[in-house]
Amino acid sequence: MAERERRGAPPFGGVFVARAQVLDAEQVHRALVRISHEIVERNRGLDDVVLVGLQTGGTPLADSIAGILHSMEDTEVPVGVLDVALYRDDIGIRPVLPQAVTDIPGDLTGRTVILVDDVLYTGRTIRAALDALNAFGRPRSVQLAVMIDRGHRELPIRPDFVGKNLPTRRDEVVDVTLDGVELGEVLK
Repeated sequence: MAERERRGAPPFGGVFVARAQVLDAEQVHRALVRISHEIVERNRGLDDVVLVGLQTGGTPLADSIAGILHSMEDTEVPVGVLDVALYRDDIGIRPVLPQAVTDIPGDLTGRTVILVDDVLYTGRTIRAALDALNAFGRPRSVQLAVMIDRGHRELPIRPDFVGKNLPTRRDEVVDVTLDGVELGEVLK
């Protein structure tokens, strides 16, 4: 999870303190259902669609979307996980903290890949994910689904599917789980 990575690495190390709950579990689920419907509509079905959750926050969201898509369309959508730690452009600025093993379900050549992440902030994690995907083939297209788009983009990256747009200050932290979305800060 991008926000958790930031909390664990200087200068962001500290304890997350929630200030407000932005979405509860029911609202998160409703947003995932809406995103799932939008994925089916935009892609005219689920042929050659692969979900790839970004470690760590996007992984449970990708699994949930796959379950919703299965119940909607009675189709198993392959789900992979991608750890982009070694592809980040800030390796010299902060320590590299691989979160988990990357597991991509087969060759991505000619497929529609939907990257799933919890929070879109500067866009640098997505840039790293696009670089990392090259090792697994050449997708026909790559789309981006995020639960929270908090703004502050540093790169020209825009999500295709968004659970909620949440304007934030740069010093705020957004924590996304299937149980809800909280806005808070990190206390040192």
